[in-house]
Amino acid sequence: MGIMTERRTARRYDLTLPVIVRVPTEHSVERQEGNTRDISTRGLYFVIDQNVEAGSELDITFALPAEITQGSEVSVRASGRVVRVERRIEDHIPRMGIATRIERYHIIRAEARGQA
Repeated sequence: MGIMTERRTARRYDLTLPVIVRVPTEHSVERQEGNTRDISTRGLYFVIDQNVEAGSELDITFALPAEITQGSEVSVRASGRVVRVERRIEDHIPRMGIATRIERYHIIRAEARGQA
């Protein structure tokens, strides 16, 4: 049996948070809601109802609560690319697990949102 080597270089955090995923298509943007399963500075894994193809570009939005940031709530808006898609069953419901590499992100603190 071979030895598995961990290829991730960023620490992952097991977090279940609501996530909004936008998938740009040729003529529109498809919006889906789901939940994260783990997050790092370089990627995230989330679960949604509909399939997304590996290689697809995504816009992802989620909030990190104050308990995690040790300060105020932070909104994260990220752009990324799907690197892996897995069929899952959660609570007897078929879902899709999506592993995404974050290519860029923008962080907005709660105080900054209130001033806009």
